[in-house]
Amino acid sequence: MPTIVIGGHTRNIGKTSVVAGLIAGLPQMNWTAMKITQFGHGICSANGEPCDCETADHTIAISEERDATTGTDTSRFLAAGANKVFWVRTRQGQLAEAMPRLRRLLAESENAIIESNSILRFLEPDLSLSVLDPAMSDFKSSALRYIDRVDALVLPASTSPELAWQNVSPRLLQGKPRFYIQPPHYCSDDLIRFISDRLATRKLTTRN
Repeated sequence: MPTIVIGGHTRNIGKTSVVAGLIAGLPQMNWTAMKITQFGHGICSANGEPCDCETADHTIAISEERDATTGTDTSRFLAAGANKVFWVRTRQGQLAEAMPRLRRLLAESENAIIESNSILRFLEPDLSLSVLDPAMSDFKSSALRYIDRVDALVLPASTSPELAWQNVSPRLLQGKPRFYIQPPHYCSDDLIRFISDRLATRKLTTRN
């Protein structure tokens, strides 16, 4: 059951679009797609709305997306061709509590693609990509913590060769394959080939 994780260094840089592009570009994978959202204090994990409750019912929520027409992130995954789509919500720092349920869902999946940074703390995927945009100065701690485990970088086509963020060592990014995207197309042919070849190699290694 191959698993791909797509993360990124901040919000609104195209992570969801890249996931949707990969689902559409590799329809033969019969994807189960997941989006993991960790909410801060005062936000309910059940629905993402402001909340004062502290009950266990509002700590973790996992729902299956069934409507491909609403335009939400998970709806876009379904519209792109995913077999099943789940939205996983937890409070900040409590993703560990959701992992038993997540692992059961993954075990039932033919192939899985997950939008998250923090999942890398608990899961070793077959392939991990990080979406980066040097025009955005913010670099989330969750992205920095696992950047050394990323297999490749996905960047805007206009990106210069030198990648630089304050408090991010350039050595963490050196030597990683780079793939460039140009909106509205968030998935390139060479990225599709890279993923297909890498997963095929992993499958052969597992068999041997």
